[in-house]
Amino acid sequence: MTTETILQKCISKTLAGKRLDVALAQLFPDYSRNQLQRWIREGAIKIDHQITQKTRYIVQENQQIKLQVQLPDSPGDIAQPIKLTIVYEDDAIIVINKPVGLVVHPGAGNRDHTLMNALLYHAPSLSAVPRAGIIHRLDKNTSGLLVIAKTIPVHHTLIKQMQQQKIQRHYQALVQGKLISGGTIQLPIARHPRHRTKMAVTATGKKAVTHYRILERFYAHTLLSIQLETGRTHQIRVHLAHQQHPIVGDKTYQTRPHHVPALSTTVQTALHHFDHQALHAHRLTLTHPVTKEMLEWTIPLPEDMQNLIALLRANQKNGAVE
Repeated sequence: MTTETILQKCISKTLAGKRLDVALAQLFPDYSRNQLQRWIREGAIKIDHQITQKTRYIVQENQQIKLQVQLPDSPGDIAQPIKLTIVYEDDAIIVINKPVGLVVHPGAGNRDHTLMNALLYHAPSLSAVPRAGIIHRLDKNTSGLLVIAKTIPVHHTLIKQMQQQKIQRHYQALVQGKLISGGTIQLPIARHPRHRTKMAVTATGKKAVTHYRILERFYAHTLLSIQLETGRTHQIRVHLAHQQHPIVGDKTYQTRPHHVPALSTTVQTALHHFDHQALHAHRLTLTHPVTKEMLEWTIPLPEDMQNLIALLRANQKNGAVE
């Protein structure tokens, strides 16, 4: 079975002057560039209400883009009984603690068994809300707090809060190296020019701002508290790696193995076997979209991060020198 999908976007100033297929790839990232090029040639794309079938057409600022296609029903729309750790729920919102390994949205390589599928099973009414109410995401191997909107008006309100930076997201991350002080990283981020599954700091990227402060120092690692001002894909991971302090366990952005002879064999082994980025969204603050009450949730680090930090702390006490 297929479902007609209609999506509309406006060409922004940053996209003006680009080829149509390039602009569409940024406007509709859920679809591959090849698929978008096929739809252009098939006449499924309209610019200011006129069908345009040239992939090399140069778009202009404020042009209205309409995509109207028939898509097969997606497994991502299927409700699946996947366990959720619910921190808070009422008639308007759900706050969950997402575990490591759970993908937020269906996509290439993860067609189902995602957070979206789990939410549709937990609350079937979410099928009427865009993306089952999900307004922000965490990477597959990042754990922590996410807020879900249960109705369309609440979804609109939370999206607006997110755009106005009124939803505060705080993370904790264990990084390689000993930082001297906290600070702010303000470096633009875009898709990596060669490795399309990665992001990178690049002059042509979108504004990205990450604030961090030190919670605890170890012999060769630092535990950070991090607050996002913007929400670019992989932002924390890219920014810290660019500063030569990649997150422990981040196989994507860790440029080389981190071996410190002064660390005990137990710690070295634990670090070697830590199989995901040591990054956790531990605090979330927002204004309730209905009651207007300021709410905050805080959850502890996952057990594997706590255990690793405990080993680093013990190693520090048992003879590692400054």
